[in-house]
Amino acid sequence: MAVRVNQDNFEEKVLKADKPVLLDFYSDTCIPCKRMAGTLGEIEETYEDKIYLYKVNVNYDMELAQQYQVMSAPTLVLVNQGEEKGRLAGAVGKAEIIELLEGKE
Repeated sequence: MAVRVNQDNFEEKVLKADKPVLLDFYSDTCIPCKRMAGTLGEIEETYEDKIYLYKVNVNYDMELAQQYQVMSAPTLVLVNQGEEKGRLAGAVGKAEIIELLEGKE
């Protein structure tokens, strides 16, 4: 299950990560976010050796949401070596997430 990151551990876990990081910007009250949870769990299992998957709660970590210009939840942001490599906004399917990961690694 994806670990939640916040401002305190963001640099260590995301910006200094030794492999690409998929950030899931979500909200606890967001129905599409909840629907995507199962798909993200499958992605995390499939890509466990290739990426890290972390969650950012937009309600509690607003500064990170602002920093990444996240306007709505869910938003997925792929970060590699501290730089954004791609993003998907809204409820997306597994194929779209795989395309993001495969095309940007």
